[in-house]
Amino acid sequence: MQKKQKKYFRHGLFSYISVTIGAFILASGYVLFITPYKIVPGGVFGISIIIHYLTQGVFSFMPNGLPVGAMGLILDIPITLVGIKMLGSKFGVKNVFGVVMTSVFIDTLTIICKNYTPLVVNNALLSSIFGGVLFGIGVGLIFKAKGATGGTDTIAMIIAKYTRLPLGQLLIYVDSAVVLLGLIAFRSWEIPLYSWIVIFITGRVIDGMMQGFGYDKALFIISDKYEEIRKKILIDLNRGGTYFLAEGMYGGKKKKVIYTNITRSELPTLIDYIKEIDPHAFLTVINANEIIGHGFKPIKEE
Repeated sequence: MQKKQKKYFRHGLFSYISVTIGAFILASGYVLFITPYKIVPGGVFGISIIIHYLTQGVFSFMPNGLPVGAMGLILDIPITLVGIKMLGSKFGVKNVFGVVMTSVFIDTLTIICKNYTPLVVNNALLSSIFGGVLFGIGVGLIFKAKGATGGTDTIAMIIAKYTRLPLGQLLIYVDSAVVLLGLIAFRSWEIPLYSWIVIFITGRVIDGMMQGFGYDKALFIISDKYEEIRKKILIDLNRGGTYFLAEGMYGGKKKKVIYTNITRSELPTLIDYIKEIDPHAFLTVINANEIIGHGFKPIKEE
């Protein structure tokens, strides 16, 4: 029992460390690349960027505008309450932690960097690309730890729970609505164009982190020389596989189909061998984002 408690403690500690690192990376993307160019990449922090610039010179106690991090935290409170109700209390704790850490890091980095000075000067496009990559990595780390950064992330997670749509794809849809607010606020078509670049890259990176960046291959092989191919796979490549008994649609002839998973580097070797022994073989090669099991990525206990 004590061993199990230690395991849960380590897992929980790792989750919060992952959320903290993700929040720092996300905040760096805002401060160094996105906010200086008034890019609005969706989410509560995207709305906060609009508020920040619209309130510059309005309040004497905040002449540079209301802080992006603090405003994001305030805007996220009602959304978080809905998220707790829909996704459970455990989600709420990590979500609040993720939002607070992101807000703190944004405002702290802003002070350290002396307000918003872009890391890449006079290049909004390059800033959009690098900002999107940092966003994707940061949010991906937070999502993998079963947390969220609040706002549209929470909305996307709620929708994903009931629709099973990819999180990155959902973020693109939800955040696009916030981008339109940036167009109205700043009255520049460049703002939404750069913002959509950020959203697109962020979504792709998130999906890659959630589903894997693997370049392994899944193969379906139809050949009369299936025994020779079987030996090549088992002995030379040291891989496993599965036979399927299939029936051809045209002639109704029954054949064995080999299904196997191999790495990208092993693919040319196997294809060259099949060409040599059976030029009439039929192969279907599929990119596998992630292969979990013996010989590939081990199954990790949650």
